[in-house]
Amino acid sequence: MATTLAPNELSRYSRHLLLPEVGKAGQAKLKEGRVLVVGAGGLGSPALLYLAAAGVGTLGIVDFDAVDVTNLQRQVLYGTSDVGKDKTRAAEAHLNDLNPHVRIVRHAERLSSANALTLFAAYDLVVDGTDNFATRYLVNDACVLTGKPNVYGSIFRFDGQASVFCTDEGPCYRCLYPEPPPPGLVPSCAEGGVLGVLPGLIGVVQATEAIKLLLGVGDTLIGRLLLVNALAASFRSVTVRRNPSCPACGTHEISELRDYDAWCGTVAVPDGVPEITPRELAARADRGEPLQLIDVREPHEWELVHVVGARLIPLATLDAEWHTLDATREVFVYCKGGVRSARAVADLRKRGFDRAYSVTGGILRWREEVDDALIAY
Repeated sequence: MATTLAPNELSRYSRHLLLPEVGKAGQAKLKEGRVLVVGAGGLGSPALLYLAAAGVGTLGIVDFDAVDVTNLQRQVLYGTSDVGKDKTRAAEAHLNDLNPHVRIVRHAERLSSANALTLFAAYDLVVDGTDNFATRYLVNDACVLTGKPNVYGSIFRFDGQASVFCTDEGPCYRCLYPEPPPPGLVPSCAEGGVLGVLPGLIGVVQATEAIKLLLGVGDTLIGRLLLVNALAASFRSVTVRRNPSCPACGTHEISELRDYDAWCGTVAVPDGVPEITPRELAARADRGEPLQLIDVREPHEWELVHVVGARLIPLATLDAEWHTLDATREVFVYCKGGVRSARAVADLRKRGFDRAYSVTGGILRWREEVDDALIAY
């Protein structure tokens, strides 16, 4: 039976119906459409809002996180009252209010090699709103194996990218990026920051591409990578061609999903690095012990918040400044979450600092265990 539009839907979508490229037939296609959005964060927020407003009939949301106050600078799907709530539940409530004609399917779980193929099979296309390399490769490979288009987007600081991968006529993400960068080379948005409106720009592009794919109209970003620089107000695209040797979409060597965290080196903490918890270190400070405490974050992070009594030595300058530390005393190193400090301690120990320790969980855990007056970022 052909999909029909109710009278109140005809009114709601009237501006679509005036477009010859959409019309009633196209709006019916959107109502029949099933889109899975992986990640309900900076990119997923605007994509979900516009897909729901456009009348895409079924929207699946994959996210296992809760809303944090630091999200609100860019994740426009949520409000202050949502802080602490499950993202999929908060998203469902807002999207149902925006358009009750859209069915929201919550997948409050982490996307993994165990569930990706089953999840993707139930949808027409996938919008990739993830923020790490391991999940991007997982999304890509699952899209290739299930034959679902991958509407890709990524953001960092002032720069964004968007494309459409994994179609019959175009390349996949691996054709563009055959291998992930070395662990720690590219900081996350949590470490490097992101302009709040940038995910809006890229997320709206992703929603636009998804709608065009469902309608079968226009020129999509298949075979092109859109590059956006918000600081320079520049938009340009480059051609991306399918790689015949690509193990995913070319030779099809990849026939099943794998452990992507291990392959991408997502956890870049060196093995065997001695650690100390913030609570243990604070107890020693309370006893009056003189501590050699080093902060290896960036200067702008230090200005935002730091532990009193620490000394700033950004990780990038440690090679030039390690000799200014006292190797005969204990050295305690912290960063934001514990990754950079672990790398610093591993380096210091190679240089003879046998009493160097990484502060577990960084300043974020310090805030939880020692001083909740410190701001979270």
